[in-house]
Amino acid sequence: MNTDFEEQEDELLALQSIFGSEEFLRHESKSAGEFRVSVELPAGFNVLLKHGGEEIRQYDVSFLPPLLLTFELPEDYPSSSPPFFTLTCSWLTDPQLTSLSNQLTDLYQATGNTVVLFSWTQFLREDALKHLNIHTLLELPSDHSKIRQTNQAQQEVGCYKAEEKKSTPQSEPPDDQNHHVSSNLSPPPGDAAQGSDFTASNTSETTDDFLSSAVDKFELSESVTDIPPNKDHSYSGLCLTPSQMLLSQILIHDAEQKRKVFASTLFDCGVCFTSWLGLECVQLYECGHIFCRACLSEFCKAQITEGTVQGVICPQPDCTATPTPAQVRSLVGEELFHRYDRLLLQSILDCMPDITYCPRNSCGSAVILEKSSPAAMCSACSFAFCVNCKKTYHGTSKCYGEPNEKKSDDPLISLPQTGGTQQFISFLLHTSVYLDNW
Repeated sequence: MNTDFEEQEDELLALQSIFGSEEFLRHESKSAGEFRVSVELPAGFNVLLKHGGEEIRQYDVSFLPPLLLTFELPEDYPSSSPPFFTLTCSWLTDPQLTSLSNQLTDLYQATGNTVVLFSWTQFLREDALKHLNIHTLLELPSDHSKIRQTNQAQQEVGCYKAEEKKSTPQSEPPDDQNHHVSSNLSPPPGDAAQGSDFTASNTSETTDDFLSSAVDKFELSESVTDIPPNKDHSYSGLCLTPSQMLLSQILIHDAEQKRKVFASTLFDCGVCFTSWLGLECVQLYECGHIFCRACLSEFCKAQITEGTVQGVICPQPDCTATPTPAQVRSLVGEELFHRYDRLLLQSILDCMPDITYCPRNSCGSAVILEKSSPAAMCSACSFAFCVNCKKTYHGTSKCYGEPNEKKSDDPLISLPQTGGTQQFISFLLHTSVYLDNW
């Protein structure tokens, strides 16, 4: 018995030194704890959601939400009994979790009654997907398929007889999406089966537009967790099904993990050619070029200050990618961003043929033109004006400053019609007739 206790303590201390606090949490009051195991994904791994047998959309991801493995070590572990454990995952079905649990049991028996927790975590991280025959595509179950076959599947471990199995106490209502599979003997209520700081949240997906924005705004993950299953949910005015919320959780988790990896990686700035941690860098989404925040900030501030907002692009030669408005705001501050926003809007409006500006000096707002009408009205100051002469609208009358009659090609008619001029013209005409008769 003492040997078992010493081996348990040595194993738990070793696990604490190997794993960080985000991966392993030990319950100090007893020989129990929790693992958050992130499975390793191959390059080009995709998540697919189908609805009504038709593919909705497929997403390339690099990270999946972790599996939650909670355990409690019995007094005769590891010499005689395996750990009590509960395996929880939001994106696997109960049959898949049952298969993984059986494999964990087999691993304990294969070790010859020695400590096994580290081997379990390595198997879940490196070989869980291969064991489930999942290679480069994870197809999420649709809302119309029956995800749960049973509320909690009980697994039998080698040395126990079938009649010794007990059902896991169901102190919570059935959960159709946050799947749990327990080991053969249930731990006492409130122990390893209970959630803690590492509870696997049960999120989902949204419509196409929301899913795209979720990738860029993964900070919303806090607000889309812990939603009851088997219902349509409203999120930001959108109706979300459980499968949609699950896909949303996966995309948000993937974006957050990518951000963490980027923040801890060294990159060479394309302007100052100095190496910086990703935490001090900005990557342009459109082209992928990376610059240190200081260089990109000065570059954007100079362009906006000079009024050349079209120059707020990637500093890399021959690259015309533009930073997102959120990136510009974080780089230049609120005051310059308002100037950038205003000038950018004006430059875009200037390129539109059906846009003019209110001629009032005190207004100058953009006005949309109607093709069939020479009149326009400013929505800001309600000034009605002529599109051609930019004066107050004059109906069918000629524009201001336009002559009443068209000019004639006759040079005589175009001469000023004064009295002296008329006498001179009459004299020339009589002289011309007299000479012709000479």
